[in-house]
Amino acid sequence: MTESEARAIRVSAIVPARNEEAVIAACVESLADQEEIGEVIVVNDESTDKTGEIVRELMRRHAGVRLVESKKLPAGWVGKNHAVWLGAEEARGEWLLFTDADAVHERGSAAQALRIAGESCAEMVSFSPEQVMETWYEKALIPYVYCRLASRFSYGEVNDPGSAAAAANGQFLMIRREAYDAVGGHASVAGEVLEDVALAKRVKSAGRRIWFGNGKGIVRVRMYRSFGAMWEGWKKNLYPLMGGTREAMVREFVRAVVPAAATVIAAITAWAWTGKWMNALVVLLLGMVGILVAYDGELRGSGFTHKLAWYGIPGRVLFGAVLLASNWGYQRGKLGWKGREYPVGGAQASNRKP
Repeated sequence: MTESEARAIRVSAIVPARNEEAVIAACVESLADQEEIGEVIVVNDESTDKTGEIVRELMRRHAGVRLVESKKLPAGWVGKNHAVWLGAEEARGEWLLFTDADAVHERGSAAQALRIAGESCAEMVSFSPEQVMETWYEKALIPYVYCRLASRFSYGEVNDPGSAAAAANGQFLMIRREAYDAVGGHASVAGEVLEDVALAKRVKSAGRRIWFGNGKGIVRVRMYRSFGAMWEGWKKNLYPLMGGTREAMVREFVRAVVPAAATVIAAITAWAWTGKWMNALVVLLLGMVGILVAYDGELRGSGFTHKLAWYGIPGRVLFGAVLLASNWGYQRGKLGWKGREYPVGGAQASNRKP
């Protein structure tokens, strides 16, 4: 690429990839086909599968695709943060678009983000992607988590420059290069598990505007393709996402589990008092209907279909279980993710295998 071509790059897309052979091609091709994206930099984060091989094949078909190989993870870094930092160091665009390997971008997603940035004078634009869910456990847990997140991170408050609220989603996070460098980039949040939220806080606290919104029809993601991956992923993220204190964990656990538990206890009590199982069944059904009706309202408010309301009960149970596991992991002081173990909230990230 010539110097004049490099200067003309509007957006550089940066994709960290660690063992992403199943999804990397769809992600890269959805980015490479967009006029506004001048280069797609994939950072191969010590993958042991065919991720690198697939990207090298894509490079033969798309001139703007580049591959950067990440080496040993330095102390103090979370793997993803180090990978995207390496990608940013190589990028030449006016804007940096950080996205995950399992994200598929609709045509015009970058143009939409640039349009929003221009209209809102934002130097960071982030979308919460449309969630693709195929299994029962995805449909149970993921919408419930996002409903809870909607209650904690209001788009209106985040986008209000007068509010201290700040949030972003690393599955689609676009930031002006000058702003990224000014706040220290990912090096300034090297050990943060929720690097997207941490970076958004730094940008907003620096007096720069951010914009965060729903990404339906713009970018879609299937976050987890197995129950184990989903469990590990939310175990890593739920504790800080839900407040990061034991008190917050207790509140969230009570909110999720107590209504269902109370319904079961009420049904058992009705059976014990009346001796009629039909009375117990009526109480149980009424309680469950009440829970599901309330959840249906939360789903609609968060942009999910009402059909997912049927998964509300198992969603609460799964949420409570992962919340306990996440709390335990953070109290223990370390967590695992993609074959690495990190001291939670500490200054050192380790390359040891869990």
